[in-house]
Amino acid sequence: MTNHWIDLKNSDCILIMGSNAAENHPISFKYVTEAMLNGAKLISVDPRFTKTSSKADIYAALRSGTDIAFLGGMIKYVLDKELYNKEYTAAYTNASFIVGKDFSFKDGIFSGYTKGEKGHPSTGSYDKSKWAFEVDEKGVPKMDKTLQDPKCVFQLLKQHYDRYTLETVSLITGTSTEDLLKVYEAYSTTGATGKAGTIMYAMGWTQHTVGTQIIRTMSILQLLLGNMGVAGGGVNALRGESNVQGSTDHALLWHILPGYLKGIKASQDTLTAYNTKWTPKSSDPLSINWWQNYPKYSVSLLKSFFGEKATKENDFGYSWLPKADDNGSYSWSDIFDAMYKDKIKGFLAWGQNPACSGANSSKTRKALEKLDWMVNVNLFDNETGSFWHGPGVDPSKVKTEVFMLPAAVSVEKEGSIINSGRWMQWRYQGPKPMGDSRPDGDIIFELFHTIKELYHKDASNGKANKKDKKNKAKGGVFPEPILNLKWDYETSGVYDAHKVAKQINGYFIKDVTIKDKGYKAGTLVPNFTMLQDDGSTSSGCWIYCGSYTEEGNMSARRDTQDAPNNIGLYPKFAWAWPLNRRIIYNRASVNPKGEPWNKDKWVVKFAGEQKDGKWTTNKWEGDVPDGGAFPLENPDGTKRDDGKNPFIMQKDGYGQIYGPGLADGPFPEHYEPLECPVEKNYLSGQLVNPTAIVYSTDEDSHATCDPRFPFVGTTYRVCEHWQTGLMTRPQAWLMELQPQMFVEMSEELAALRGIKNGERVKVSSVRAAVECTAIVTKRFKPFKVGGGVVHQVGVPWHFGWRWPESRAEESANLLTSSAGDPNTRIPETKAFMVNVTKL
Repeated sequence: MTNHWIDLKNSDCILIMGSNAAENHPISFKYVTEAMLNGAKLISVDPRFTKTSSKADIYAALRSGTDIAFLGGMIKYVLDKELYNKEYTAAYTNASFIVGKDFSFKDGIFSGYTKGEKGHPSTGSYDKSKWAFEVDEKGVPKMDKTLQDPKCVFQLLKQHYDRYTLETVSLITGTSTEDLLKVYEAYSTTGATGKAGTIMYAMGWTQHTVGTQIIRTMSILQLLLGNMGVAGGGVNALRGESNVQGSTDHALLWHILPGYLKGIKASQDTLTAYNTKWTPKSSDPLSINWWQNYPKYSVSLLKSFFGEKATKENDFGYSWLPKADDNGSYSWSDIFDAMYKDKIKGFLAWGQNPACSGANSSKTRKALEKLDWMVNVNLFDNETGSFWHGPGVDPSKVKTEVFMLPAAVSVEKEGSIINSGRWMQWRYQGPKPMGDSRPDGDIIFELFHTIKELYHKDASNGKANKKDKKNKAKGGVFPEPILNLKWDYETSGVYDAHKVAKQINGYFIKDVTIKDKGYKAGTLVPNFTMLQDDGSTSSGCWIYCGSYTEEGNMSARRDTQDAPNNIGLYPKFAWAWPLNRRIIYNRASVNPKGEPWNKDKWVVKFAGEQKDGKWTTNKWEGDVPDGGAFPLENPDGTKRDDGKNPFIMQKDGYGQIYGPGLADGPFPEHYEPLECPVEKNYLSGQLVNPTAIVYSTDEDSHATCDPRFPFVGTTYRVCEHWQTGLMTRPQAWLMELQPQMFVEMSEELAALRGIKNGERVKVSSVRAAVECTAIVTKRFKPFKVGGGVVHQVGVPWHFGWRWPESRAEESANLLTSSAGDPNTRIPETKAFMVNVTKL
């Protein structure tokens, strides 16, 4: 989220798409309701009429997987009607940038495309250098602030989305032109100066082969309408678990290091090569280009990992970090693909249930059978820990040895969580862990101590026996990363969450002087602007530097006094990254002179002194300004040489309407899901994403326009169960509320198949079949798509055979495909083809 939960109340129009927030994120909906009480309009766009839809002023249905077409039509509407915020678009976005002569787009394919090799999961790739901007002799992108040049981003955007007419969008999405217009008219009003609109989304957007580009489409809209950086605006993702934001920040994903530093490739054999690759350079005097500080954060991270063992002479231990093959991918789907192919022998399933949560779960379960060992760290036994005696499995033929380490539930341990709005909040231990269960930190802490002791022992034996080849200890391969890792996070022999939190914040390693102020070695760094690249500072996650300082644990604060602008920032309640900033890119909430677009709900404003129409002192009020430079202009409208653009994390300082860094194109384009009910794309000759990730084992079948599977399927949540049901399905009272795996379908489809409400049916895809209870409802309606009728059904993904004990209520993800987005490799579980038959 660029903004935060409370800020939703400041919106004038809220579009909830790819989410059922009222049911699945009820606290967010508290603030949506507050906004509506203040006059805001709520729009719900969803294939199914949900609890959110029931509260909305406007509801529109669309077929799963057609969101880009829906939003692309709104971009065309905003541009054709000139409803975009003209001053904001010209001043703060790259709409004015001139795109180079190598860029082109023809019949669904951008320039620079190469089809993927047979057997490789990537169906194709682009040479992104073909999408580069034209630059001047200093390397600064050429611009036309009038937005009239035919090769500028703005004109190319208009040209790209000119095909997305109301009629074409309706043909693709199944949404009527009347409903499209209602949504477009309502949301485009937020382009007026002083208005704000926010778009709330969840996994209904991300879990597609075009998931990243769906979010990009929404970002383009928000930039055109001037909704980025303002109160009640932004790009707001609703996370599916209370600490997903924090786990991502701290590098749960394979391709990043903590603080969104880049993962290391094998070809980057030195720290200099790595830092050079990822440190952008800008010659534009208006650009802060914050990532130019990259070496400060990478070196401070290495110091947090290896402490005194990390020195300038050994590249701060850079060679000890794991490095990915240059063309390799180690995402969730890739891991289980490799496991299925006998390339992985051991697996730690920590706080997860991939036998139910992973797309194409049949493949996942068969992959688990090929391991030598698996460790299941969880609260209770689950379908993953017990896969070896699940449905259709003969335990005598499974070689995998399974170990169970019981973990404590969240309320039984101390530490922080970081919510969707980037607020870091400290939680204290309530009840003690039950039985033999332990908090995750304690398990990890002891596990690593044991591993380190084994490496020490092997190293000692190896030295003693180095002349005795017969008795020489085998030892661990490449022991340096293990032996040199800093691991002093205990107090009185017990894991100490506060010590970890302090290390994440970071320390001064040496006595230093920064901007004429001295700091002692061993003290906590006040904020990340003081991190250095010479080994004098450490930080386990640079964006969290400032969260635990000499003043105390900032995340434990609970002061409910608001900021002077009184818009719900509460700057002394918990702590938000970065720098306790509550709204990211907040300097875009003011015009080039530093005056708020919305004077009633201002986020920041410039309050420097002025003389003769010129700013003479630098002072901002309100939220922590995103790069506290002078505004771009003086009060008299003259340009300033020391003013800076507001999008400080972008190399050139502008919001990215044109995004040349994504795998599948600089502009989002509608492609059909890998499995879809239509034979053609009504916008181009390219049916599916030409860079989609598609796996090719015998467990990776797909079916498009196959008469055996005529209906669109999707997955979703219900409020009575949680994730794969590990904490809810064993509870009798929750099972009484939602006792069975079900499939929700329209009255028309039920009549077509002779199915009555409450009957047991079979839902099947080309990969598997699942028994369900039929729920016949008005919440789904048939879609008119491409001149025909398309039916859609929905299944919840909380169930699995472990509970209830009948073993009949299986996982929805047995049906879904592991094909994924080329940028994130997240699987396409929100759109797949199924059949529904009566049992």
